[in-house]
Amino acid sequence: MDTRTQPEISAGHGLAAALNETAVAALNQTGWVRVTGSDRVRWLNGMVTNSIQSLAPGRGCYNFALNSQGRIQGDLNIFAPTDDPNALLLEADRSQVPVLMAHLDRFIIMDDVELADITDQLAGLLVTGPLAAARLQRLGFTLPDDPLTIATADWKGSRVMVIRADSPLVPRFEIWSDRMTINTIEAELSGNTIQLSAEALEHLRLLEGTPRYGTDLRNSDKGHDLPQETAMYGTESRALHFAKGCYLGQEIVERIRSRGNVHRTFSGFELTGELPAAGTTLQFGNKNVGELTSVGRIPLPSRTVQLALGYIRREALERKLPLEYPGGTAVPVLLPLRAALPGSQT
Repeated sequence: MDTRTQPEISAGHGLAAALNETAVAALNQTGWVRVTGSDRVRWLNGMVTNSIQSLAPGRGCYNFALNSQGRIQGDLNIFAPTDDPNALLLEADRSQVPVLMAHLDRFIIMDDVELADITDQLAGLLVTGPLAAARLQRLGFTLPDDPLTIATADWKGSRVMVIRADSPLVPRFEIWSDRMTINTIEAELSGNTIQLSAEALEHLRLLEGTPRYGTDLRNSDKGHDLPQETAMYGTESRALHFAKGCYLGQEIVERIRSRGNVHRTFSGFELTGELPAAGTTLQFGNKNVGELTSVGRIPLPSRTVQLALGYIRREALERKLPLEYPGGTAVPVLLPLRAALPGSQT
């Protein structure tokens, strides 16, 4: 059955399944680009922040795409698929695909490189939770051991890609194939799984502390974010490779690295008081010291927690200053929020 036609359960119920057992969700908001041509590895290595030339078959890595000023233009995973050795696969939010393709295409000059949007050729299913691996193994899937690895296998006569996502809170697996095969897999899982609503998926993202491009990673009038400003939760260290050679925006990245840290950093916040809107400014006294980019009220088994993601001045974070916004206070917290997991003290 197709998750798009199923009635969604409550956000809290779906989130509880993801944290305690197994939950599924359609990956309708994920897009794919296939990169081919004899120059694909060298060219793409010069377009993104991580090392593409060192990717072994079946491996992937997280990347930023930057402009010449070092500002983030998008984030994406890049894989070297084992069954398609003459191609690289780019995975990003579906809304990013046209913009990323236009950004990348501008820099194909004399290179033997072709970009193809293959989003509509694939259907995806997210299977997440502490019991996700066991449920998939019962269906006959061999699962990758390491984060950001991709395996391709034949499942009941169909080609299926399995990706182990780089998830900091609970295991996540992405299953990709044709629509009919994905519907069959979901039907076989349906007796033991609960569907995640869009709201529950967002709550899981906040508990993880995972930034989203366009919301938390911005290149707009609201903000022009730099890679090093994402450092608090390891996004910078996962995305930046400092020994790979030249790439677009590298000069700014290296200048920041050599001259010292940026003045603000990405952070999680626990909120007390009224739930503010995204974009709300954080203050200490009468001074603006931060901004909230994502907010949510999240129902957990023992309590309801209000979490936010956003940016804070480093000096305010280091001095552990009390932060205020209209209607409440914000305390920086380290994410993922492991207290949300079963058996943890909240």
